[in-house]
Amino acid sequence: MNLDFSDDQKFLQEEANKFFTKEDTLKRTRAIMESDEPYDKELWSKVIELGWTAIRIPEEYGGLGLSHLELCVIAEEIGKSLAPIPFSSSVYMYTEALIESGNEALKNSLLPSLADGSAVGTFAAAESLAPVSSENIQTVVTNNAVSGTKIAVPDVEAATHVMVLCKNGNNVELRSVALDASGVSVTLQANIDPSKSFYQIDFNDVESELISEDGWSRWEHLLDQAAVLVAFEQVGGAQASLDMAKAYAMERYAFGRAIGSYQAIKHKLADMYISLTLAKSNCYYGAWALSSGSSELGLAAATARVAATKAFQLCSKENIQTHGGNGFTWEYDCHLFYKRSKVLSLNLGSEAAWKEKLVTNLDKSNSIGSNQ
Repeated sequence: MNLDFSDDQKFLQEEANKFFTKEDTLKRTRAIMESDEPYDKELWSKVIELGWTAIRIPEEYGGLGLSHLELCVIAEEIGKSLAPIPFSSSVYMYTEALIESGNEALKNSLLPSLADGSAVGTFAAAESLAPVSSENIQTVVTNNAVSGTKIAVPDVEAATHVMVLCKNGNNVELRSVALDASGVSVTLQANIDPSKSFYQIDFNDVESELISEDGWSRWEHLLDQAAVLVAFEQVGGAQASLDMAKAYAMERYAFGRAIGSYQAIKHKLADMYISLTLAKSNCYYGAWALSSGSSELGLAAATARVAATKAFQLCSKENIQTHGGNGFTWEYDCHLFYKRSKVLSLNLGSEAAWKEKLVTNLDKSNSIGSNQ
C-alpha cells in the first residue's frame, strides 16, 4: 500500500500553488463576494487553459487520461486558495459520472466539451433538508422527460448541463439535462458563503438523456469519490487557516512578547496541527482507495470526510480566535475560510450523515473480518 504521491504529482501540486498565489486568489474571492458575479470567469478560463478540467477525461475524448491522484493534489490547492470556480461540481461529479457510466453517444457528445471548457457540469440530488435517499426522491422521469424540484444545486450559472437523480417508476436513474432546455427554471438561494453559489432548479417535462439506469448505486459510488476529493479541499483550507494563525501569532506582540509565546495560543495551534495531521492521514488513505479501485473506498471516503470536516471547522474557527478582535473583521481573511468550511461541511451531505456511513462501513468491515 503506497500512501504517497509521485514526484510528478508533487510537482503538479507545487505548480498549482504557484498559480493560485500569482493570481492572488483570496483577492478574487473577495471581489466575487462583493459583486453579483457567481464565480470568477477569468480565473476559470485560466484553469481550463491549464488543462485541469481534462485531467480525468480519457485521451480519446480530448482529455489527459490521468488518475484521481492528480485531482487530489489540485483539490488541496483549491482548498488553500478558496478559488471561486465551479471546479468540484463539474469535475468531481458530472464528468466522473459520464466517464464511468455514460454511453458512447453521450461521451462523444460531451466529454470533449467538458475537457475544453465549452461545457460545464453540475449535479442535482437534494430536494429537502432531509438526507438524500432512494426512498425520498420525488423528481420523476416519464418518456425521458424530467419533472420535479431540486435544491442546493451548485454553480448553476456557470453550468451548461446538470446530472439529475430521479425516479423512473421504482427505479432510481441518473440523467443529464441541458440547462438551456425548455422547462428549466433557476432560482438563486441564500448562502453563508457568497463565493460559492447554490440554486433551486424546477424541471417541468424537460428532455433528458440517460446516464445510468442503476442510478442509486452509481450515485453512492460518485459520492464516495467526490467525498475524498472534497476532503482534500477541506485539508487545504485547514492548512491555510493554520498557516495564517501561526504567522499572526509570531508577528503580533502583546505585553512585549509575541502572542505565540503564550501557552493559550500554543495550545490552540497544537490542537489545530493535530486535527489537520489526522485529517491528512485519512485523506491519503482515501486517495489510495480511490486510485486503486479498492473495496475499502466507502470506509476510506467516510473516514476522510469526517476527519477533514472536523479539521477545517476547528482550524478556521481557531484562526479567528488567534487573531482576537481583528479576526472578526471583514478586512482580515479569517472569515473567508470559516464560511467556506461551513459550506463544504454540507456540500455532499452533513457531517452526521457521513458519521453514520463511517459506522456502517466499520460494522461491515468487522463482519467481513470475523467471517474470514
